[in-house]
Amino acid sequence: MKDKIILTYGTFDMFHIGHLRLIERLKSMGGTLIIGVSTDEFNESKGKKCIIPFDQRAKIVSAINGVTQVIPESSWDQKISDIKKYNVDTFAMGNDWEEKFDYLKEYCEVYYLERTEGISTTSLKKQLDVFKSISRDDFIKAFDTLEILRKDFE
Repeated sequence: MKDKIILTYGTFDMFHIGHLRLIERLKSMGGTLIIGVSTDEFNESKGKKCIIPFDQRAKIVSAINGVTQVIPESSWDQKISDIKKYNVDTFAMGNDWEEKFDYLKEYCEVYYLERTEGISTTSLKKQLDVFKSISRDDFIKAFDTLEILRKDFE
């Protein structure tokens, strides 16, 4: 029986538990797992700015147990050619992309997997923006207050 070949794409910036769970679910589908990691240039064309550069994101993803191969994702249009090139049986994405890739059903099975609730790179970046908006003096005052409270519990 032929090994199932599974393909997905993502930016994988600020690698978090949601990314790991997606990869684990994909691997549990069995077979070879190919992951397309979006290049910095492709992300810029989508209006996204990555914190972690492409080469590091690709290296992180390739180090995950169960990932067979990492390829660069440099355009929206490469999906059909990648499916043909790698003889893909299953294309899968998070369910936030529901129906967006149904046109690929002509070439392979298409699945949309549940996302990990409460975590996303977008939410992490928003949280970082909140921290960036706090002045240095306010951070120092907060830590001074915490130090006073800590001493009260000694």
